[in-house]
Amino acid sequence: MKTAVIGAGSWGTALAIVLADAGHEVRLWAREAKIVDSVNKERRNPTYLKSVTLPDQITAYASAKECCRGCELIIMATPSHTMRDVGSYLAADLEPDAVVVSVAKGIELEGFNTMTKVLEEALDGYIPPEQIGVLSGPTHAEEVAMRKPAAIVASSIDRNTAEFIQANVMTPMLRVYINPDVIGVEIGGSVKNIMAIATGIIDGAELGDNAAAGLITRSLAEIKRFGMALGAREETFNGLAGIGDLVVTCTSRHSRNRHVGFEIGKGKKLDEIIEKMDMVAEGVKTTRSVKEWAHSLGIEMPITESVYQVLFEDVRPQQAVYELMTREPKEEAC
Repeated sequence: MKTAVIGAGSWGTALAIVLADAGHEVRLWAREAKIVDSVNKERRNPTYLKSVTLPDQITAYASAKECCRGCELIIMATPSHTMRDVGSYLAADLEPDAVVVSVAKGIELEGFNTMTKVLEEALDGYIPPEQIGVLSGPTHAEEVAMRKPAAIVASSIDRNTAEFIQANVMTPMLRVYINPDVIGVEIGGSVKNIMAIATGIIDGAELGDNAAAGLITRSLAEIKRFGMALGAREETFNGLAGIGDLVVTCTSRHSRNRHVGFEIGKGKKLDEIIEKMDMVAEGVKTTRSVKEWAHSLGIEMPITESVYQVLFEDVRPQQAVYELMTREPKEEAC
């Protein structure tokens, strides 16, 4: 089957390897000409996952439209803030029966749209919502690309689409489960990046393992509260797209969002941290979106609020932690 991966960052490159291992012809679109040339001539991505040799079934394209033509499965691996523009640009050139899958974990600030909703709007008139899905779970690109075992969730409003994604993405080293709770899967994948920033701050400021464990646990409660208010199912947050993704993103050395928080905890400023990073830390933009979305719905999200204050209002991490610790007493279920 012809498949396309739109975006040759670390996750897009790793998923191209997965699709090749699953037996597909894979087309990989990259903005940078040097990546296209290197993938096709040297079987390497010179910017992301540099040490990984890419299978021969992967061909890089400089044209995103050409990359997608004739493909039955399209993986959208662009950053969340570019998803709408890229989707709109490609819409008319997609096969009408193609399945389009978001793997970006973010929420638009304007309109508070998850990525499947963004794609529904961007592809309107070309690809129906029933052919749009999402892949999310505890899957750092570095380990997936090295074919270390991992598990992930496929979700769509149409079960046939979710099953199609499962059947065509699963390999012996990437197990794909189906979860029909699209909003829960996307909220879990997006909001955990905020919590990874918070955990990184705790670790960077050397506040201890107890503090980190407490924060991660209360992060799950906060994600559940937010997601369930939006109609998500509680059990989703107890699974791969919830606690699974939360734990790995808060604790792994591969986590970009944890790295941002860690450096802030060490005393660095957000701008200088972002400037030195090759990859996007989705949690930074998502913090603003979720904070404003929660406010509009009257949902209490103290950890998200604290991360927002540290990132955008120059509140010292130690002060933010003190304010979290001295909130009014509550029952754990709250």
